[in-house]
Amino acid sequence: MKKILLIFCVSGLVFSCGTSSKTNASSNTSKAKMADPTEYASTITSEELKTMLYKYASDEFEGRETGEKGQKMAVEYLKNQYKAMGIPTPLGGDDYFQEVPLEKQQAAKAQLSVNGKSFESFEHHIVLANTESLELSVNDIVYVGCGIDADNYSDYKDVDVKGKFILVKAGEPKDVDGNYVTSGTSEETKWSSGRQSLSSKRDAARDHGAKGMLLMDSGLFPRYAPFFKRQAESGSSGRLSLKSNTPGMTMLMINEDLGKALHASILEDNTSKVLDSKMNLVIENKAESVTSENVVAFIKGSEKPDEIVVISAHLDHEGIKNGEVYNGADDDGSGTIAILEIAEAFKMAEKAGHGPKRSLLFLHVTGEEKGLLGSRHYTDNDPIFPLANTVADLNIDMIGRIDPKRKEGDRNYVYLIGSDKLSTDLHNISEEVNKKYTNVELDYTYNDENDPNRFYYRSDHYNFAKNNIPVIFYFNGTHDDYHRPSDTPDKIEYDLLENRTRLVFHTAWEVANRADRIVVDKATE
Repeated sequence: MKKILLIFCVSGLVFSCGTSSKTNASSNTSKAKMADPTEYASTITSEELKTMLYKYASDEFEGRETGEKGQKMAVEYLKNQYKAMGIPTPLGGDDYFQEVPLEKQQAAKAQLSVNGKSFESFEHHIVLANTESLELSVNDIVYVGCGIDADNYSDYKDVDVKGKFILVKAGEPKDVDGNYVTSGTSEETKWSSGRQSLSSKRDAARDHGAKGMLLMDSGLFPRYAPFFKRQAESGSSGRLSLKSNTPGMTMLMINEDLGKALHASILEDNTSKVLDSKMNLVIENKAESVTSENVVAFIKGSEKPDEIVVISAHLDHEGIKNGEVYNGADDDGSGTIAILEIAEAFKMAEKAGHGPKRSLLFLHVTGEEKGLLGSRHYTDNDPIFPLANTVADLNIDMIGRIDPKRKEGDRNYVYLIGSDKLSTDLHNISEEVNKKYTNVELDYTYNDENDPNRFYYRSDHYNFAKNNIPVIFYFNGTHDDYHRPSDTPDKIEYDLLENRTRLVFHTAWEVANRADRIVVDKATE
């Protein structure tokens, strides 16, 4: 991978990242002197953040569960905040809501046979994901071993799975020394076991275009099957999913008996191959429509209006469970109200004649807790602005607390994830802006796609990153109140929330106002 080295400047100070022309540097400096971003950053205060968060994360909003009453109250609150600030919507008129079409699926029963032998729902298989009713016969199931696709080891090498059903088994191979093949150590990886392994193998299958996936997991199946059976027998609705313009991947978890029926030597064999087994599969998809909304507001660029800088956070949370409100003050009330303060600061700059050169889209997405649904709708189904014109996404998800597992370093820190994955420019901007203005300790502990926590894949920036749009994910880490009703506004560290919000503002200011668009020098295929 090559590095693109450029010069950029903030408020008259030129930061050199390598060689560049003096002409551009002097031009940038003369224009940057026209405005001092610290004047506008100073309007981001802990007092205002606290006032808004105590409202947004109150019991009144009922935990902001996607599609429910509290979430509807949340989007109205955000709309009214933008209207009061005089920040318009890119959708025109008074429409600040991008409709996100969702459906709530009931737990599905499947009829499945292999080579004429029938296997029963919940005893041998369960449907984890399905977006359409199916009735098909499959003669070319592709076995891909453990379904791993890493830089140094891939079960997908030399096999074509696009549009096909694949068979995958749980776990990760080890080398002769007993170390996992992807890490070279005895420490488990995201491919090794548990829910992280399930998600990693699902994502790899999707990335390679598989139509369906059969995952044999003897560890998870006994835990999952009773739950899915109870849901199916009660007729209760399952999790939300996004209606797509194209069908999604069907995914079943199967037990060892069914795995061996498909491939007799599945336990010993790790070699990818097309199997000589015939499978018949019938799934009836039962779902009800659910309406939800992303909230969008927009400041048009003064010089490069077609280039869009996105600042995102998710507006939803867990709702009410067993009579308790899950307030979601940190997750992600903190990111939501941070965007409001950032938007207000940019609006004040615009009123003073210092509007951003590039356009800013303030994007509050729904359904993050249900699987990054709102951001996926924006990127995959209905981007308001072309993704090719999108310069970067600065995503804020939990920036109001301190990670109790972080034993060393300054309390004035933030975890940064993804800043260097696609653009050297963006990473350098982030570092230099922080040194000049905010002095937050930038912690890259989780800046690794192979981190077992999978934070890189677990917030809304990922849907931009997968489309080669540079991202930064701002994150304080998890804590004892993560996804608990005790995640309340009184536990927020408001001085940290203020400084972290100012960091995002200054980074957005530089990305939006620099002469040259940041370069994507590490694009993936």
